[in-house]
Amino acid sequence: MPRLNPETLARIPAGVRRPDYDFLNLSIGIVHLGLGAFHRAHQAVYTENALRSSGGDWGILGASLRHPDVPNALAAQQQLYTVETLGSIADYQVIAAIRASLTATTQRAQLLSALSSARTHIVTLTVTEKGYCLGMNGELDVTDAGIAHDLEHPGEPSSAIGWLAAALEQRYQSHGRPVTMISCDNLQSNGAKLRAALAAFVERSRPQMLPWLLENVAYPRTVVDCIVPAATDASRARVYQMLGLQDLACVQRESYSQWVIEDRFAGPRPAWEHSGAQVVEDVIDFARLKLHVLNTCHSALAYLGLPRGYTFVREAMADAELARFLETLVGTEITPALAPLEVQDYWRSVRPRFANPHIDHRLSQIAQDGAQKLGERVFPLMVANVAVGAPVRGLARVVRGWLELTQPDLDAALENPALLPPAIRENSTLRTAISAAVK
Repeated sequence: MPRLNPETLARIPAGVRRPDYDFLNLSIGIVHLGLGAFHRAHQAVYTENALRSSGGDWGILGASLRHPDVPNALAAQQQLYTVETLGSIADYQVIAAIRASLTATTQRAQLLSALSSARTHIVTLTVTEKGYCLGMNGELDVTDAGIAHDLEHPGEPSSAIGWLAAALEQRYQSHGRPVTMISCDNLQSNGAKLRAALAAFVERSRPQMLPWLLENVAYPRTVVDCIVPAATDASRARVYQMLGLQDLACVQRESYSQWVIEDRFAGPRPAWEHSGAQVVEDVIDFARLKLHVLNTCHSALAYLGLPRGYTFVREAMADAELARFLETLVGTEITPALAPLEVQDYWRSVRPRFANPHIDHRLSQIAQDGAQKLGERVFPLMVANVAVGAPVRGLARVVRGWLELTQPDLDAALENPALLPPAIRENSTLRTAISAAVK
């Protein structure tokens, strides 16, 4: 079966967008940690379209921190892959912005060299909320196994924070040029949390470098939004039917996409705004809507929909009782906590995305890492509401659904500091609401 690669590009039908620039001679200007489907369907697409519209030398080197599957699939295709965008009409685009890919566990020297290179101006991350190794207080958890290992063995990093610190040390010692690090994960104030976590790690492992770090590394806050289900045999078959070529690195996504980036850079950057990104002075309102409306409602559908036997978001959204629950949750509990933001307008744009019949977004994917996700999405709303006497019944039901799904003993879970922060565990009103919530 013929495979997608630069030599077979000419065989692709005219209806498929393809790279129309000299991608084979593109130099690396961006290094990305966390080479999963979301990066390939989101930031890489923005970079691809910025290269097509504005040029520049902004090739991406993507690194998988653990598994070699994606780098191996991309390498077999000389880094080309297809993005399938699913809406009323499917759209296909071949992406060439990723010019190299590797696996951190087996290619340590290559990754450190790329991260510390004077030609690398941007480092981006999609390592999930869990990948920042933060405790319930939002600060670096030095007892985390990965962080503890990296502090003990700084030359053999395993965590994203450890990799960044090791690379910055090489950068500091070799040329000292500034760099911009961009978190693209669903963390409130993600750039600030990355900065604090990295500074805390460096203070313990390389204190002599801390002043340089604080002066020469920028951490823009961002908001990222695009529903990206995992690729399936069916999605790969659709891409093959459209291209006439096999693509084992293809990704599928919805048509909606948003990238809001704080205008805080330490050096040059791609013209992302020419490909639809928003470069703004303050991202906080965008972030609060995304985390506390879309992401909270996603979690609600996961923890309440899985026990009902649903597999996909669209199936749970088609449940009349769950749909009514979300309407009430948004109207009576989320809206007051986010005032004066226009929550209802935003929610009206989100609802049809959840119901998209072309997107098979697995509830089990959303349900992973509940403590980290609810700590960002749900717990802050509960604390804000209980402080002013606003309702928390629906939010408590989401938390109860999570605990029932993942913990054998509800009473023990309510006492567990690894699951619930003090603001929840030590508040009798919130504990009672979770205990009394309808499953």
